[in-house]
Amino acid sequence: MQELVHYFLHLGFPFFIAFVFFRKEWKKVYLILLATMLVDLDHLFSTPIFLANRCSIQFHPLHTSYAMVVYVVFLFLPKPFKIIGIGLLFHMLTDYVDCIFTFQKCGDCLAESPIFDLIKATSNWLGL
Repeated sequence: MQELVHYFLHLGFPFFIAFVFFRKEWKKVYLILLATMLVDLDHLFSTPIFLANRCSIQFHPLHTSYAMVVYVVFLFLPKPFKIIGIGLLFHMLTDYVDCIFTFQKCGDCLAESPIFDLIKATSNWLGL
């Protein structure tokens, strides 16, 4: 289920965003949203490059809170930067959801993850 949700959010939902909110230019917008997945190139700087239970949020440089502030700034710039910002922030949300799935299966992974404080703060904010 985790993989299905993850890849749908990365590949399918951007189509929905492009088609609903940018109908006149949905093909171009969809390609831009897909191109924002290149943000995952920062995984290449990790050792090991892939680790099954590792959460990318707050671990990889382009998946940190600092980077996300820049992505929010993109929302206030003209196209195509606004679309890039939407794509990058949605990518972060998708990876965040993936982290939650992972931590449901591996509680120790959460305790050792750099995202622990962010999940705790989000839970408190939502009253969970």
